Amino acid sequence: MTPPSDQPSDQPVQQPVYLTGHLAPVTEETESRALSVEGTLPPELNGRYFRNGPNPRPGQDPGHWFTGDGMLHGIRLQGGRALWQRNRWVRTAAFAGSRFLGPEGPDLRAVTANTNVIRHAGLILALVENGFPYQVTDRLETLGPYDFGGRLTTAMTAHPKEDPVTGDLHFFGYGALPPHLTYHRATVDGTLVESREIPVGGPTMMHDFAITENHVVWLDLPVVFDHSRLGRGGMPYRWDDDYAARIGVMAQHGSAPVRWFEVEPGYVYHVGNAREDAAGRIVLDAVRYGRDGFVRSWDRISGAAPAPSGTADHPRLHQWTLDPDTGRVNEQPLDDRAVEFPTVNETLVGRPSRYRYAVADTSIVKYDLTLGASRSYDAGSSQAPGEAVFVPAADARAEDDGWLLTIVSDREGRGSAFAVLDASDMTRVASVPLPNRVPAGFHGNWLPDAGS
Repeated sequence: MTPPSDQPSDQPVQQPVYLTGHLAPVTEETESRALSVEGTLPPELNGRYFRNGPNPRPGQDPGHWFTGDGMLHGIRLQGGRALWQRNRWVRTAAFAGSRFLGPEGPDLRAVTANTNVIRHAGLILALVENGFPYQVTDRLETLGPYDFGGRLTTAMTAHPKEDPVTGDLHFFGYGALPPHLTYHRATVDGTLVESREIPVGGPTMMHDFAITENHVVWLDLPVVFDHSRLGRGGMPYRWDDDYAARIGVMAQHGSAPVRWFEVEPGYVYHVGNAREDAAGRIVLDAVRYGRDGFVRSWDRISGAAPAPSGTADHPRLHQWTLDPDTGRVNEQPLDDRAVEFPTVNETLVGRPSRYRYAVADTSIVKYDLTLGASRSYDAGSSQAPGEAVFVPAADARAEDDGWLLTIVSDREGRGSAFAVLDASDMTRVASVPLPNRVPAGFHGNWLPDAGS
């Protein structure tokens, strides 16, 4: 007799959420030219918008949204025209078949490079937090792993921070094995000049961090590596009620130890910004998940059915004020709506800044942190906007004088469009219907042409 598990079933196979709808991967690399434009593209936007995200190859299920092969999508703008759209997988050692874990330990080249894409010191780097970045060309072709001339010996976060005044690139690597956290700094010319271990409570999953003018801000939070989950597919991390939630403040210069502040248990994937106020306190804002909200979200993007919950816990924009003189922390939500992917005018990273931009369900929200107000652009009930990248206007006179760039995806997977919003009033000024669908993904950046 055939075992019941092998018998045909009339029930449809339930696909993981990250393989369906607007998250569903595309199956090939494409290129289209002379794209149509609805509205008017600002003629000053001369450059490339690149965005990264997971895109498993046909027939593959990576077991978690975060672990699919990296695919870069690019849109070339020049003189008010959209010249091309293209997409390319990042051809890493993992893409070629190498395993991350081997007999000699982790192979930092065998990664997906699927989370972010930046340009620093003239190099374009595709990033993922568990290994080396991969250098790519301005046409998205892979050149190979990049380790800062052999100086980088740990993983590199997908969320480095470039200081807008010094041009230094601050970043870190975290790992399941000691050292669990290492701080790095590269100069404006790309030379890695500083690396130092930062003691933390254990193998925490530190996805993001922050800088201010004089400090680095660490997020030592209760999502940790779990060795027992290795080999099960997906990502071997879980919420740990016994792991203390802390935020650390570290001077960028000198050797003073990190000052740690205990905070309410929560998790942060993405920081908005941080600054030093007139009293010397550190003010940090980020999207914060409570325990239930994190666990439900983690289950969902792991392909599991989220457990039912009686709470309304969801990710909110949150603020912490850390006082080094008294050791006190004040924290508060800044809004009740569920948001993610906060961004800021990056000319003000680590400095006082009034505005944040974040993604809600069908909209891009603009927060005015000075007035405690917000306004939004709604893409429509069937649409899912992605992270909004702020680009300052050529003649900007105000912090919000510029453009927001985002890819908007149809939730049923029927198509995508590249949208340009006026950040000052949150109106759409142009849309480029994309001939080739772009799955909803993670992070991108605007790479202006030289002289733009």
